[in-house]
Amino acid sequence: MAENSPRENASYAEWLPLAHELADAAGVVIRQYFRSPSLDLDLKSDQSPVTVADREAERVMRAILMDRAPSHGILGEELGCSDTDLDLDQREWVWVLDPIDGTKAFLSGKPTFGTLIALVHRGVPVLGVIDQAVLHERWVGYKGGSTTLNGQPVRVRRIDNNTLESERLLPFIYVHATHPSMFQGSEADWEKFRNLERNCRQSIFGSDCYAYALLASGCIDLVVEADLKPWDFLALSPVVENAGGVFTDWNGQGISLKSDGRVIAAASQQIHEESIQYLRDGD
Repeated sequence: MAENSPRENASYAEWLPLAHELADAAGVVIRQYFRSPSLDLDLKSDQSPVTVADREAERVMRAILMDRAPSHGILGEELGCSDTDLDLDQREWVWVLDPIDGTKAFLSGKPTFGTLIALVHRGVPVLGVIDQAVLHERWVGYKGGSTTLNGQPVRVRRIDNNTLESERLLPFIYVHATHPSMFQGSEADWEKFRNLERNCRQSIFGSDCYAYALLASGCIDLVVEADLKPWDFLALSPVVENAGGVFTDWNGQGISLKSDGRVIAAASQQIHEESIQYLRDGD
């Protein structure tokens, strides 16, 4: 292990410099290709897009981790798992990487994509980074600390029931998600989301991981998504929770490597409780 690496028993905060180094390295690659007319596009087996920027950004992050934390597991969207013969949820430390969450936005020149970096300890995310390399915005949250945007603390916003003169908050709340299609793989999930949507003020689509960053910064109040993979959601939980928000699966359980990819992020416990009544299995 490199001399400037944290100890294996380090507190979560001691891994922050390494997380920043990963985001810095990925950002150099991403800015090089953003809005490039010559950027090549491939389709993965599930027909989702991938670019050379995705792959190169993940490779540079993996190279750093192999040098700084060689005993840690790595799970990345583009290059897979570092431990083909071992379940990652059995590893004490795992880094989970999504070099470009929101590749379609990246290809469209929209800066709503982000690099997602999670440090998972014994199956549970304890540190998360949402990095928007083009706008130079970086949200970092870790267990036992606070969430920051470019080093400055941020918090979710609070909506006062007395100001609204209403016991319920959902009628005043916009629900955000990336795209309706993420719910439509399951008829039951689609109906649950539609029920929630009908009880909110309006739905807004198209923000990718940036929506969770905006929630942590107090700009929006509710994000609900489905059909996500571990690299799509593990980094988001520490950012939202350590900004004072609530982040669970649709059944109200905390997030882990084994979560099913249906998530809800809310700015308050009340918004979460009002929303989850429409999302829980069996309800």
